[in-house]
Amino acid sequence: MAFFKTILIILLIYYLLKIVVRLFAPKILNYAAKKTEAHFRGAFNDFSETNSKSEEKVGDVIIDKNTTKKGSSSKKVGEYIDFEEVE
Repeated sequence: MAFFKTILIILLIYYLLKIVVRLFAPKILNYAAKKTEAHFRGAFNDFSETNSKSEEKVGDVIIDKNTTKKGSSSKKVGEYIDFEEVE
């Protein structure tokens, strides 16, 4: 009899939990979506504010001196070692 009582309690808890999740899951997901949207909106606003401050007026001349060359062969990568096979 105790075995059936345990099985009945487990099934009752399972179905109650299932009903509670169906009731509260949409509210929890809606809350999470709003918080995520607010987070991304804040990050986007911070990004757009920093870009708007750094924008120059139309007609400004900008000289960007980039002294580093990509693919420069003068860059020393490492030492070359020639290996020989020993028998």
